[in-house]
Amino acid sequence: MAPFEAMTSINHSGSNFTSSLGRLVEEEIQQPIMTADKVDPNHPALQGSLTPPANCPSSKVLNFSPGPTNLPAAVESTILRRCFPDPSTKRLGSMALSHRSPEFGAILRNSIALTRRVMEVPPEYEILFTQGGGHGQFAAVPMNLCPDKDAKATYIVSGTWSSRAVIEANKYCTPTTISSVNEDGATFTSFPSAERIVAEHDPESKFIYMCSNETVNGIELHRLPVFDDVDNTTVPPLVVDASSDFTSKPISWRKSNVGILFACASKNIGHPGITMVIIRKDLLGQANPFTPGFLNYETNILADNVWNTIPTFNVDVIGIMMEWILDQGGIEAMEENSVAKAELMYGLIEDSNGFYGTPIDKSSEHRSRMNVPFCVAGGDEELTNLFLVECWNRGIVGLRTVTPFKQGIYLRASLYHGVSYEETVVLANFMKEFAARHSISKDVGETTMVAENVSSAMEPASPDSSCVDLSIFSSSPTGVDMALTLPKNFKVSSYTKISRDMFAPPALAPASTTLR
Repeated sequence: MAPFEAMTSINHSGSNFTSSLGRLVEEEIQQPIMTADKVDPNHPALQGSLTPPANCPSSKVLNFSPGPTNLPAAVESTILRRCFPDPSTKRLGSMALSHRSPEFGAILRNSIALTRRVMEVPPEYEILFTQGGGHGQFAAVPMNLCPDKDAKATYIVSGTWSSRAVIEANKYCTPTTISSVNEDGATFTSFPSAERIVAEHDPESKFIYMCSNETVNGIELHRLPVFDDVDNTTVPPLVVDASSDFTSKPISWRKSNVGILFACASKNIGHPGITMVIIRKDLLGQANPFTPGFLNYETNILADNVWNTIPTFNVDVIGIMMEWILDQGGIEAMEENSVAKAELMYGLIEDSNGFYGTPIDKSSEHRSRMNVPFCVAGGDEELTNLFLVECWNRGIVGLRTVTPFKQGIYLRASLYHGVSYEETVVLANFMKEFAARHSISKDVGETTMVAENVSSAMEPASPDSSCVDLSIFSSSPTGVDMALTLPKNFKVSSYTKISRDMFAPPALAPASTTLR
């Protein structure tokens, strides 16, 4: 088969917003053109719609959803060809295969072998494909590791998902919690230190549970804790919910004493409906006798992963995704790309002079690379709504989706593998344009913004006429100039005259379209 399109090296200087698009300067008296229009609260963009208007001429929808979300274009193309073959080939796709057929057996073994290779999973671990998502594993973990309700466990509560996990665990074991909740009793902006975990965990715990990336809160452990670096205390095995950051960085399986790692597929490794569980073999055989068979790790391992009908298509997709990761350069390339995209977004936020904000401080070592939370104009509702509508009109979706959680002031740009660096540039360019159009000098009656070397200003273009065409982008961000620096005396206000040309996406050489 032809190889996947190779990823070109990432230019990490993309987050330096200080050069050539134009600097904003103060000029003589001019009132703002208009105030931000009120947006109909029933507008599709404010209801979480992921389908932009039909008249939007963008070449594709840019999906920044927190999950489920897109897979890389080359992977989706391969899935279409491999999993849905032309009838003339006289071959069944994986969706139509019996889970016990030799054809699917080969697919299953291939997906497991590729996962082991990509993530360097040691031989003492088994790899399972399960159903029920993360919530299923919130129950499955304590049921498999705790033989009864009196068995103890320690839960690191660092955000929304670990909070949900410990609520479920209370049904099946007796958990101790180590929480990093802030003084307000509601927000999370960090993880407990390894030293604190060693000091406060229950030594009788069957396991220590943590979520390595809290998607709602925007914090991430870029490396799992290594407790041997703290002291010689023997800590229980680590259970990791890696649903949203699996395959974006290496895992120190042995050094971090990982007992179980699970990951829902629908962020970085596949489509919704399947969850990968990687379990160390010595932890098998301890399940509560009431554990349902489809959640019992040992039952499924003894049945070679097909105790029940597992989602055959989803297993195939994970294998294709793992092939793509290897083709791009492996886990090191995935991490490099993730770092570059996150630096681009955080750099834009920091250089906006307060127009955009994020709850995670620049000094934090826990800023998520996967999910970047940001607010518009300090959470101004009208500007935030207008921002979402203009994004939607340009084909940029998923920054605020319907969730069971409190909405709050923050949007989220989720930067999973399905979001390319070039697509992140498109979002960043729009955010700079929007900031410039809605920021004016504190002294409204005395100054306004203009672009240097621009002889005539123009009204902001209507959203319907500003959809981006990704065909102008290559596979490499090298040379992309993202410069925009707002004067420090600027604050949020209304539209002001400025040339839209200075925010046009950079024209790069067309990319190769060779797909697997």
